[in-house]
Amino acid sequence: MSIDPATYEFYQSQAPHFSLSTAVSHSRHLDAFLDRLRPGSDVLELGCGAGRDAARIAERGFDLDATDGIPALVAKANERHDIGARLMRFDQLDARQAYDAVWAHACLLHCPRAELPAVLERIFNALRPGGFHYASFKLGYGEGRDLLGRLHNFPEARWVRQTYRDTGFRQIDEEIFAGKGSDGTQRDWIAITVRRP
Repeated sequence: MSIDPATYEFYQSQAPHFSLSTAVSHSRHLDAFLDRLRPGSDVLELGCGAGRDAARIAERGFDLDATDGIPALVAKANERHDIGARLMRFDQLDARQAYDAVWAHACLLHCPRAELPAVLERIFNALRPGGFHYASFKLGYGEGRDLLGRLHNFPEARWVRQTYRDTGFRQIDEEIFAGKGSDGTQRDWIAITVRRP
């Protein structure tokens, strides 16, 4: 999987902005997700960005592996939070039953729609049996770009549910909510929590 050039360049050039604007508070879904885990669980974060959620995961005592596919964001996350973030694209995840949880807030939405099932299979394989996975997506009716030029998969909610089921996950929780993206556009999102049986 190659990172979409326009999306890559946006985040690479805007890393200083994201390290300031997203450092205020962690995701509102994060603590409820972490509450499902045993103390000291191994947690992989995909798309850690500037590190706000990663910092909270570490603060709560979990064994964190924070990753992002954008070098400038990895640098900013480590500069701001000293979390040991490392560079890794979604398609480079090759761990086998290494994690108790995979957190992927607002990042898999940039994965090309045709490639998302293979990425979900990698996440499934990386989880230990009984492991949890969270992801959030901007909903829509097909792949496209936002007003900032970033690629989004814009799936329908039923497509998200079915794709996770087809991968072997069991759905645990879901919330559909209105949210505003970085480009200022208001749209519905889906936050989904699943588990590897």
